[in-house]
Amino acid sequence: MPKPSLKYLQLLSEKYPTIQAASTAIINYSAQLQLPKGTEHFLSDVHGEHEAFNHVIRNGAGAIWRQIEEMFGNTLSKSERRNLATLIYYPELKIPLMLQSVEDKEEWFRLKIVRLVKFCRNLTAKYRRSTVRSYLPSHLAETIEELIYDQDGSEFKSVYYQNQIDTIVATGSAPTFIITIAALIRRLAVERLHVIGDIYDRGPGAHIIMDLLMDYHDVDIQWGNHDILWMGAAAGSEACIANVIRTSLRYGNLETMENGYGISLIPLASFALETYKNDPCKRFIPKVSPEDNFTEQEVRLMAQMQKAMAVMQFKLESQIIKRRPHYKMDDRLLLDKVDYERSVVNIDGTEYPMLDTLFPTIDPKHPDVLTEEEQAVMEKLKLSFVNSQKLQEHTRFLFSNGSTYLIHDGNLLYHGCIAMNDDGEFRAFNVDGKSFAGKSFLDRVDRLARQGYFATDNPAVKQYGMDAMWFMWCAPQSPLFGKEKMATFERYFLAEKATHAEKRNPYYTLRDTEENARKILAEFGLDPDRGCIINGHVPVKVAKGERPIKANGKLIVIDGGFSRAYQKETGIAGYTLISNSRGLLLAAHQPFESTQKAVSEEIDIDSETEIIHTHPHRLRVRDTDRGKDIQQQIADLKDLLHAYREGLIKEHNVH
Repeated sequence: MPKPSLKYLQLLSEKYPTIQAASTAIINYSAQLQLPKGTEHFLSDVHGEHEAFNHVIRNGAGAIWRQIEEMFGNTLSKSERRNLATLIYYPELKIPLMLQSVEDKEEWFRLKIVRLVKFCRNLTAKYRRSTVRSYLPSHLAETIEELIYDQDGSEFKSVYYQNQIDTIVATGSAPTFIITIAALIRRLAVERLHVIGDIYDRGPGAHIIMDLLMDYHDVDIQWGNHDILWMGAAAGSEACIANVIRTSLRYGNLETMENGYGISLIPLASFALETYKNDPCKRFIPKVSPEDNFTEQEVRLMAQMQKAMAVMQFKLESQIIKRRPHYKMDDRLLLDKVDYERSVVNIDGTEYPMLDTLFPTIDPKHPDVLTEEEQAVMEKLKLSFVNSQKLQEHTRFLFSNGSTYLIHDGNLLYHGCIAMNDDGEFRAFNVDGKSFAGKSFLDRVDRLARQGYFATDNPAVKQYGMDAMWFMWCAPQSPLFGKEKMATFERYFLAEKATHAEKRNPYYTLRDTEENARKILAEFGLDPDRGCIINGHVPVKVAKGERPIKANGKLIVIDGGFSRAYQKETGIAGYTLISNSRGLLLAAHQPFESTQKAVSEEIDIDSETEIIHTHPHRLRVRDTDRGKDIQQQIADLKDLLHAYREGLIKEHNVH
């Protein structure tokens, strides 16, 4: 490691202006390296299920319950332990509910504070005192810190400690203290959250999940194809916008778009009502259930809007495919392959009859050209997307905290796949005479996506990037998608089920073998003996006997059906991978009913936890990527000390 320059050390001296300041920092950093590694959680494919996601965040994916069992398993009944857990998860909702049946409220508050403080004290073992203090609101920090770090066994300290609790209760401050300590427990229970993609679509609350993530203390996101679609829409890609709207209409899920982001669909509704007023749009009836409470007229309107949007989507996608021939997606130019007089389409040399033949906006000679009315609708919709402040905030967060993949503590995290050929070689993508495969291809599309959003000063570069974001959503080579095609056209218009199949990239078979998992780890510069791959995107069909642990433990798939739409197929309601100082645990969760039941009936998410790896020794901060950063900081500070003592830099701000 090269020595830092004198200029760098002079900049560092601004933060550590004296020998004593630098020395103290070295002492503190060195001690921090010896602390146990913090607990981290990995989850994926939450697909807008905000209530279940919020609960998993609040209960630490079961980490808090496991700690309660360990601490209070022999002293509290199960109902008392459930009661305590619910109080930690939802103190604002649980306190008033519990007080309704309590006679001596002051004694109840004392008891709860004592238990919470005892529990919190146990969790602080992994943290420096100054770190814990930084997590507390300034006006309560001193008092809570005194409670947490009480010295048991000292008679006078015990009296002091009890007096503090009595005074908190007597002044009516107990609810605030309980809420604050519960929040601290949740913060201490999980140090970092990793979201392995697909926050958006299916469920109604993707915008709520994004708000929760923006408030979370430490999070990273590996983009899923549904995420990149919304990011492309926020950038202004018309093809991405069309896909977002069509998908939302198909599942009757307009909550995120309309109420979350304030995007008006009135221009589309007006256009669809006029253009498709005599069209039954049977192929476009949305997939809704009776409990959604849509009227017959609303369902009919959504069908008309969905068809209008689908036709525009196919046109816009055809334009991209022709604009970017290196995508090699000519087989998806299906509007060109329709015989509009005979109502058939030719796919791979076979003619199929069309189930819907009413296309009032398609010119058979120029099938991918939008009509003036369609273009006007798209312009208005694009304005709504790019001017939605909330959507833009969320998209910027996805860019600043997200990427196509992440290397973390020797492991590789990504949502979809590393495209491979049948023989196990990485599939190459050729552009401008240069070949990209494996890591280099993921690096390229990551950079292009950022250009598609941020290159506002160069329209051509921005358009290229926006087209790449659409490519990442649905192209065969996309590392976020990983299928030969997205059969949207076929599912709408063709009865032949064989045409609906979306064949997966060979990766999804090859990843099961340890040899290929090790090859992928090596491609990203990781040690195959120590690291593993954490993958999402394709639900693990537990109900059919499929296992999430593959390649002899070198690859773990954590998409187990967080979204309600997939739970019949998977048989569970998602996986959460937990990494702590002792090893790796995989939790399989049962469906979450509701926040209301979680609070009133104390129904937690039932989970089965499996230990999949135990570390030979308890990991410390020094064993992590953060530890490596701290060690580099220590080395730089030692160089600064040397510069001070050699007279190369003088101390300043000395009083």
